[in-house]
Amino acid sequence: MKPLILRVTIALGVTLPAGLLLFAQLPPQEDPPPKIKRAQIEAILKDDHAKSLQDAAELMRLSEELKIELEKGSAHTVSLASIRKTEEIEKLAKRIRGRLKRY
Repeated sequence: MKPLILRVTIALGVTLPAGLLLFAQLPPQEDPPPKIKRAQIEAILKDDHAKSLQDAAELMRLSEELKIELEKGSAHTVSLASIRKTEEIEKLAKRIRGRLKRY
């Protein structure tokens, strides 16, 4: 009987620390995100759609202004305002794309 208890004790003594080490290396569990109600999702989508429409209108306005500025200037010069408008156009396009990819 003693040899059996000794074998079990040795086996448990060897496997328990390894099991504890494995448990200690696991990353902590994060809480799942709270569930959003269907009405909240619809409100978010409606708001995103309205913002995308506003940004698209602004994008069109800026692109028309940029076109006019480029037509006024020569082939060898570009104004600083034109470069700033291209950056703003790029920001607006990325913002719209981000909203469209979200859902």
